[in-house]
Amino acid sequence: MPVEVQQAEKRATRRFALRLPVSISHNGDSGPAMSAQTRDVSARGICFCLEAPLAPGSDVEFTLTLPPEITLTESIRVRCKGKVVRVEPELADAKVPVAAVIDEYEFLSES
Repeated sequence: MPVEVQQAEKRATRRFALRLPVSISHNGDSGPAMSAQTRDVSARGICFCLEAPLAPGSDVEFTLTLPPEITLTESIRVRCKGKVVRVEPELADAKVPVAAVIDEYEFLSES
């Protein structure tokens, strides 16, 4: 009879399954930002789906808008800086899930 081994959850913060548009640039790329959609978001990290993978260890900067359902006030734009920690296999829709840790963030004014 096979023994089932459960892997311990390594995440220290709760993840929220949010589908939000996000704008991403990486490794100081001065070209246009890539558009993506988040798969889930937590206080310390994010997973988003891109057209092409990014290399683990790459620096990333991304901006997203948290909706009123999350903030319980008005929408809030947040710019984050972090690092790619994991790239998952391509999905059926040809999107690549990329997970990044959030190292720093700032709230942006609406103006």
